[in-house]
Amino acid sequence: MDILSLIGALIAIIALFLGQTLDGGSFSSLINAPALLIVVGGSLGAIMVQVPVELFVRATVMFRWVFFPPTIDLNKSINRIVTWSEIARREGILGLDKATQNETDIFSRKAVQLLVDGRDPSIIRSTLEVEIETEEEFDFAAAKIYESMGGYTPTLGILGAVMGLIHVMENLSDPGNLGAGIATAFVATIYGVGLANLFLIPVSKKLKRIVMNKSREKEMIMEGLICIAQGENPRNIFVRLQAYNRRS
Repeated sequence: MDILSLIGALIAIIALFLGQTLDGGSFSSLINAPALLIVVGGSLGAIMVQVPVELFVRATVMFRWVFFPPTIDLNKSINRIVTWSEIARREGILGLDKATQNETDIFSRKAVQLLVDGRDPSIIRSTLEVEIETEEEFDFAAAKIYESMGGYTPTLGILGAVMGLIHVMENLSDPGNLGAGIATAFVATIYGVGLANLFLIPVSKKLKRIVMNKSREKEMIMEGLICIAQGENPRNIFVRLQAYNRRS
């Protein structure tokens, strides 16, 4: 679990409500179901209109990465590639077929299979680059959904404020109903700006960073296997791949 993301989310929420109470306001005054429905429901509906269903589903699946990011261990991957290079020098390229039968990473297994099949290094590179770029582009688009929602929520907050004021105007003759309309008006604006800047935009940036890290790991695996195909020394491969660690 990403503890820093959890702590950051808690700090943002606590700071918002603590600031409200320290200024003499009440905690309950920030709880307004109609305002929340306008902002969240409206932005969610707008996103559903904007993106195709497969992208929306992917964004939903990726959300868990904010608190439970995929494991990206470059040192472990480097050591695995160096082990493969030692097997290839000792047993030949075909020896990798047996050595990687239990490999759980789909990308690594596909890359090794291209190597075992005797493909030219240039073909291996072009094939894997297409896969890396395609997946990265799709995941980036999914991550940007949260950024787009962060652009919609402040506007919908203003829309909720206007709707609340309309409710106030309709009940000017009944002072008892004015409070609910005014509360919806101002709280909707808080929800819109708060969700965008404290939640949606940070989530988008976090997911984009994870996508970049995943792509870098795959690029490193690709480079390592091309080095093996070219018959490079395991020690040289290790030194070369260490550069990816310095880019983290």
